[in-house]
Amino acid sequence: MPEILIATCPPVGHLSPLLNVARGLVARGDRVTVLTSARHADKIRAVGAEPRPLPHAADYDDSTLDADLPGRAATAGLARINFDIESIFVRPLPHQFSALQELLVTDRFDAVIADALFLGTLPLLLGDPAKRPPILSYSTTPLFLTSRDTAPAGPGIAPMPGMIGRLRNRVLARATQSVLLRPGQRAADRMLEAMGLPELPVFILDSAVLADRVIVPTVPEFEYRRSDLPSHVRFVGPVSPLPGSDFVAPPWWGELNAGRPVVHVTQGTIDNADLTRLIEPTIEALADEDVTVVATTGGRPISQIRIPLPANTFVAKYVPHDVLLPMVDVMVTNGGYGAVQRALSDGVPVVVAGHTEDKPEVAARVRHFGVGIDLRTGTPTPTQVRRAVRKVLHEPGFRTKAGWLRSAYAAYDSVAEIAKLVDEAVAQRTQPLQSA
Repeated sequence: MPEILIATCPPVGHLSPLLNVARGLVARGDRVTVLTSARHADKIRAVGAEPRPLPHAADYDDSTLDADLPGRAATAGLARINFDIESIFVRPLPHQFSALQELLVTDRFDAVIADALFLGTLPLLLGDPAKRPPILSYSTTPLFLTSRDTAPAGPGIAPMPGMIGRLRNRVLARATQSVLLRPGQRAADRMLEAMGLPELPVFILDSAVLADRVIVPTVPEFEYRRSDLPSHVRFVGPVSPLPGSDFVAPPWWGELNAGRPVVHVTQGTIDNADLTRLIEPTIEALADEDVTVVATTGGRPISQIRIPLPANTFVAKYVPHDVLLPMVDVMVTNGGYGAVQRALSDGVPVVVAGHTEDKPEVAARVRHFGVGIDLRTGTPTPTQVRRAVRKVLHEPGFRTKAGWLRSAYAAYDSVAEIAKLVDEAVAQRTQPLQSA
């Protein structure tokens, strides 16, 4: 019976899709252990996997990051990326590695699937591959790999074709890696040096390529084309969170069948401490429109919405997207990668207003592939939201292109694809041993 270790950072958005992967692997007979925050233990057991807790120094609560990390809330764009690389991803590295080492000594794992931002795998990836199991890196963001065909990840710059585009990309990549994101790179190199390890041989946001396989949870149709994409980078289709099994419809649920377009607004489960950024402007924007609005707070108390709720607006802490999205005509979102792909998997076009983490990159892809509108801000006005929602509702091209993506997504069984990659990586590792 194969034994698989899944290692992931604590945020729900990182864990949720990998729980679906864990469930699929368990269903085919694998023994699965999940290394992450202790607070997720019950969810892990519910899919048949065995939880293992990260040490306290590597654990954190994503719902209180801004409060726990002074100065973070004041950052955005490249400054936020640098801040997060150093404070959220590099700082826990030695503690993550220690937990990994302990597990690898006590258990014989056939493969490790690691969140690409779980940097505790780096000491293993920089060492002798014969002394570790195959490691598959799972990207929780749009593909950030440096390429001659794309601008550097971060600010959400769309591709530019031709030689001029490649020249632009080369200049921007040099500026980004040498100057703009140099603080994050140096933080990683300093940490590795303190652990007696060499510097990274690649840019910090490219470190996933050091793994045996890079799992990209999307389809090629929603990612920029790269002529220099490494062969071990594999598209598997989107991995959604587990379906909602205990959902109880609220009293207002029947209003979604009243014949009016349904608009869903969400700020996700991480960047939702301040609901005035998107949820409140959307409620105000659509108060007098002939639509039904469903706002979800991502677990935040509903009382944090301080404006009066119009008659056409309903609010819940959380509604499973597999239940809600088939009834939605437009989703207004701050650009979480998983949420946007979940909407597009149902053919729902989106209006995106995101300016932190990887959200500008998600928004840029929405704009580039024509499946919605990028408001190019994380704090839109009600007027901006109203105009965008009207445009998406009244111009059929957005829904048509979202429908094309839905068809592309439907061609993939992502969990089965990941299982195949695990088997492939394990077989490739064992072949030299068998021939010897």
